[in-house]
Amino acid sequence: MTYRHLIENCLADAIGAKGLDPETYAAALARTVPALEQLRAWRVEGGLPLLALPDARDDLVALGAIADRFRASFDDVIILGTGGSSLGGRSLNTLSDAGWGPSPGTPRLHFMDNVDPHSFEAIFRALEPTRTGLLVISKSGGTAETISQALACFAWLQSVGAELSRHVTAIAEAADNPLRRLATRHGIATLDHDPGVGGRYAVLSLVGLLPALIAGLDAVAVREGAAAVLDATLAATDPSESAPAIGAAVNVALAESRDVAGTVLMPYSDRLAPFAAWFRQLWAESLGKDGKGTTPINAIGTVDQHSQLQLYLAGPNDKMLTIVMTDASGAPVDTAIASDPALEFLTGRSLGDLLDACQRGTADSLAAAGRPVRVIMLDSVDERAMGALLMHFMLETIIAAHLFGVDPFDQPAVEDGKQRAHRYLDEMGAGQR
Repeated sequence: MTYRHLIENCLADAIGAKGLDPETYAAALARTVPALEQLRAWRVEGGLPLLALPDARDDLVALGAIADRFRASFDDVIILGTGGSSLGGRSLNTLSDAGWGPSPGTPRLHFMDNVDPHSFEAIFRALEPTRTGLLVISKSGGTAETISQALACFAWLQSVGAELSRHVTAIAEAADNPLRRLATRHGIATLDHDPGVGGRYAVLSLVGLLPALIAGLDAVAVREGAAAVLDATLAATDPSESAPAIGAAVNVALAESRDVAGTVLMPYSDRLAPFAAWFRQLWAESLGKDGKGTTPINAIGTVDQHSQLQLYLAGPNDKMLTIVMTDASGAPVDTAIASDPALEFLTGRSLGDLLDACQRGTADSLAAAGRPVRVIMLDSVDERAMGALLMHFMLETIIAAHLFGVDPFDQPAVEDGKQRAHRYLDEMGAGQR
């Protein structure tokens, strides 16, 4: 395993009244058994396609050829999509480009998941259309935001005479839908989105791995990391041997018996900030039903030590916190430059030493204040570790949904807002903005 999962500071023995007593924790963990049995049955019967993805390899050959063409042809690639069509790929891409530019010979990826016209006007000014590729992702093929994004980008490409069939690849379900029809009209290659893999669970499919391959990442390692977590969970003879089952039991038991209403995911690596945003959608959209669920909050250390930690330590004790620690090292600090006795504590240290001290200090401080806090310790931040984290939290979410008694794969409440937005568009006069 590429991580360690420590939940001791969610238990009453460690943090007092807000923690789980042994009986409550054991009862919650026992309730995960049917969910684990269901996962095993799905794996054997093929009832949940997500579970087949970690072992798949054949699809990566075709995806690799597409990625090679994008890498050879373009300096920039725009990925259009929203929610799960964007957040997973963005989480992986940050392993290649943490904000300072891609590796040599690799295009820069731009994930455009909103429809803010200012952002599109800005990117159109910044990029050279003849050297820009476009990846359009919509599971249903009818997401209004993604279709609108695509139409705007198509017009931009065509304004310089670019052939859409050369610059664009689409991903949608193999059914009659607006994106498929649009792609057919312009001779654009369209890849099949598995209808059995929901958008927020699609990061291990072509939705997340095609952008990762374009970015020069090792897609096999991503899936290997995911497979290690999945295999360990399905092989567990007791839920206490499954980190995702333990995580789900702790989350739900704290919500049901200790009035914990929020769950904070706080990694201490900048490269994991997009992953925390991915988790926020996964947890909220999968569990927030029938008055159930807890509110996911994404944070980042050390930044949020100076903004959110005051609330987490001294505000309402209604949150569980997950600190994702990394093996930090590097970037020595030269205190001789300052020649200040007040900085002697930094002598011989590095930025990595300070990061490590901060992440451990934050976890200790939260526990001392009686706040439920678990720690996930990563050996490294790479493709294999990211695959493991992604699979852990997908499984934890599915198991938590079972404990809450909700369906983790639908999102009925979201549809109301979409219908209202359509009505507003219908009510606008022709040409009105």
